[in-house]
Amino acid sequence: MRCNPTRRTFLKGTAATAVLAAGGACSLGAWQREQAEAAGALTSGPSLCNGCSSKCGLVATTRDGRLWTVEGMEEHPYSKGTLCGRGHGTAQWAYSDGRLTQPMKRVEDGSFAPISWDDAFAEIGAKVQEIVAEAGPEALAIIQDPRPSGKYYSKRFMNALGSANVYTHAAACNLSKESGIEQATGAQNFSVDFANTKMVVFIGRSYGDAIRPSSVKSLAGAAAKGARVVIVDPRLNNTGVFATDWVPIKPGTDIALLLGIANVLVTRDLYDHEFVEQHAVGFPEFAAQVADYTPEWAEGICDVPAATIEELAESLAAAAPACAIEPSWRAAFGCAYQNSFETARCVCAVNALLGSWGQKGGALLTSSPKAGDLDPAKFPKVPAPASPRLGDEEYPLALSGTGTNLAVLNGCNDGAIQGVFFYNSNAVQGYAQPAKWREALAKAKLVVTIDVQMSETALESDYVLPECTVLERLELPEFIGGKKHYVALRTPVLERIHPETKPCDEIFAGLAEACGVGQYFPFTVEELADAQLASVGTSLDEVREAGIVELTDPEFAYGVPTFKTPTEKFQFTSEKVGTAGLNPVIGYVGRLVEPAEGEFFLVGGKQGIHSHTMTMNLEALNAISREYGLERLWMATSDAESLGIADGDTVEVESSEATGQVTVKVTERLKPGVLFLPTHYGSTSPYLTRAQGLGINMMDFVPLHLEPKVGSVMSQEVAVKVRKVEG
Repeated sequence: MRCNPTRRTFLKGTAATAVLAAGGACSLGAWQREQAEAAGALTSGPSLCNGCSSKCGLVATTRDGRLWTVEGMEEHPYSKGTLCGRGHGTAQWAYSDGRLTQPMKRVEDGSFAPISWDDAFAEIGAKVQEIVAEAGPEALAIIQDPRPSGKYYSKRFMNALGSANVYTHAAACNLSKESGIEQATGAQNFSVDFANTKMVVFIGRSYGDAIRPSSVKSLAGAAAKGARVVIVDPRLNNTGVFATDWVPIKPGTDIALLLGIANVLVTRDLYDHEFVEQHAVGFPEFAAQVADYTPEWAEGICDVPAATIEELAESLAAAAPACAIEPSWRAAFGCAYQNSFETARCVCAVNALLGSWGQKGGALLTSSPKAGDLDPAKFPKVPAPASPRLGDEEYPLALSGTGTNLAVLNGCNDGAIQGVFFYNSNAVQGYAQPAKWREALAKAKLVVTIDVQMSETALESDYVLPECTVLERLELPEFIGGKKHYVALRTPVLERIHPETKPCDEIFAGLAEACGVGQYFPFTVEELADAQLASVGTSLDEVREAGIVELTDPEFAYGVPTFKTPTEKFQFTSEKVGTAGLNPVIGYVGRLVEPAEGEFFLVGGKQGIHSHTMTMNLEALNAISREYGLERLWMATSDAESLGIADGDTVEVESSEATGQVTVKVTERLKPGVLFLPTHYGSTSPYLTRAQGLGINMMDFVPLHLEPKVGSVMSQEVAVKVRKVEG
């Protein structure tokens, strides 16, 4: 008997289990084990989730070789025994009827036909070599959504060809945020010490709407201990269950609120003098500038009362240094506005004024481990490309490790890029204006997508190469930093279900051989993983067995950290920012787009069961979206009443770029004048039969414009009109 429960039978089983548990008969785990043992042999093994970039630890149990359960790994610092909804849902990819099961090639009529791996490699290799001969290796590029093996193999492959054009999804995710943090602190991110915090302020971020289970647990623990949790967001998001305060704010104006708080801290002498005088540079210039950013000035921009701004500043000062502004992520300002980079610097500046860097309950800069040097005879080093990465000169503040992937779009348009590879990336649907991506990719001589399903980006490709799913492949070690250091491993817990799929290491090695650079891949992924693990004092066998291994204690200690900036201090002013042509002193930058009369701000964000666009076609997750109407556009009650719109009505949304129809959710959990749209919907790929046509895609509506000097997509710089669809 095969076990492939539908959502209905799963819910029935859950209800039955609840009855048993209530009667004290057995636990859910015990009931599951009894059911499985009665039907077949059980085998469990550790691996890593692929529901998002967190890569939480999981334990998968199979019954006679077929997946039975997945659960969070207790020892992993991100999961701590729990998997989120996305983690459970993405395990279904292995058996999904929407999977790519063999290589595909675009034929003359625009449709796709099967092709053998050998022929696909040979044809792609020939086209790559033709492009290199005619335009040089700098005419090639790859965009990848970083995964343990993917981030290694994609860069090595492109560099072996002689191209530096390696990009991630960051320009559509967190590029501006991390670039700004780097210019202030020398690190690209930081964490909050929730175990000891007295007060934390979230700028738009919601742990309750998609983040690591451990982060939710940490926040819940802080709230249970009485920490003040402030949510600054146009929407009362699902982290509200832990919050003491909701501060509804005009989208894209968080920077004004932060500068208003800074003004109070400086002008009322509430800041940490010792930190500023001993561990920071540029404070006099910052203080002179921030004197103009009064709470009253901030109120006029962000629509938060001056009295609220003053109270927040005074409360933070009273809690200091056991408090922090949380670093946030994509939807809030990670890549959303013209001022996203500067907003991140302002977050860091407030934490500096509070003296919270490195302190108990404050903002922590921790370290991360990495693999050591490997035997060059076995793992030959790839020569550095001769030409710089496209876009680096125009966007000098973009992180060196990510680049600005929109340079690929522009490069296709002007001929600088002629061959594009995508790995685990749906740039067409989720990165920026889809119509512009389609137009640009149509001009390239070669487009190749490596994915598990036929995404919108795959539809614009010449070749689509199918990767096996996350539970069917071994990947390179994932190094995990923090107060403690770990290394974890994604290991196969299922036999490869479709024999014509391959893991990315085999795909890139095959491409490299066909392109004439196979000499840089004379090793297997097992050999490379074992060598990397040996360099940090463990082995492939040990980590494969355990799933995760704790490494040498980094000996974390509270105290002011060493800032890895050019000045080795916290930077209220940055020479690099000034050289790029921006104000070197942390200060105010406004948002780009302001709604006209009758228009609304449009903001987007994640839901806890989905990850970008990639999970929408999975049966159970799609069913949940449909049953609860999760694709709906949120509208404030007062706005709905003024437009004669009721909950459940269909409305038409219109911007300068697109028009679309969607059902509306009328709610008190949204600031008037603002609309919220979840960003997982609006699929157009006919291969994704469950996802196609459900909801609308926010990126269709946003004009394509990039944040100056950083290159992020400014994904929420848009204003829209809304009207009720009659009949």
